[in-house]
Amino acid sequence: MADLHAGAALLLAVAGLGYLLGSVPFGVVITKLMGLGDLRQIGSGNIGATNVLRTGNKAAAAATLVLDGAKGAVAVLLARLILGSETAAIVAGGAAFLGHLYPVWLKFKGGKGVATFLGTLIALHWVLGLAACGAWLLAAVVGRISSASALFAAAASVPLAWALSDQALMPICALMAVLIFWRHRANILRIVAGTEPRIGKKA
Repeated sequence: MADLHAGAALLLAVAGLGYLLGSVPFGVVITKLMGLGDLRQIGSGNIGATNVLRTGNKAAAAATLVLDGAKGAVAVLLARLILGSETAAIVAGGAAFLGHLYPVWLKFKGGKGVATFLGTLIALHWVLGLAACGAWLLAAVVGRISSASALFAAAASVPLAWALSDQALMPICALMAVLIFWRHRANILRIVAGTEPRIGKKA
């Protein structure tokens, strides 16, 4: 029983640290440092790379994309390295994803989680992560709508995990996909209405 409590406490600690790492709002930090203004007052107001791109600064958008993805990846890799546990790695990655969506530093008003989702998957299972990135890229090339590409990649991650015989990752993929769809609910309405902006268009 003591070992069980210790294990649960350790996972809670991992989740807490993963959440704090995921809560770092790199998009807001980068745009301020580069003199691009308050990202929350630009375009859609989202703190992710797609909205940073609407400032017209591709370097800032690229840096935000990489760093937001790295939050999930670093959380997974550190948990795996220090604890040697895939369960801890999954918990850390999932918590980092939640931190990006609901960051304590921004009154829990965060991003939509796509880059962090992909970074987490790459670190958990690099083939699955790259497959999800490929799904995003395919949808982006065909539709030229970032949000639709994100929804396609998120939805595809669950069957991709099944196809790669990694059923242990299916629950976390499903959870992240549901949250991505939830965070994109306004985008979904615009996609249906035909008013969702295309990639590279300034809002």
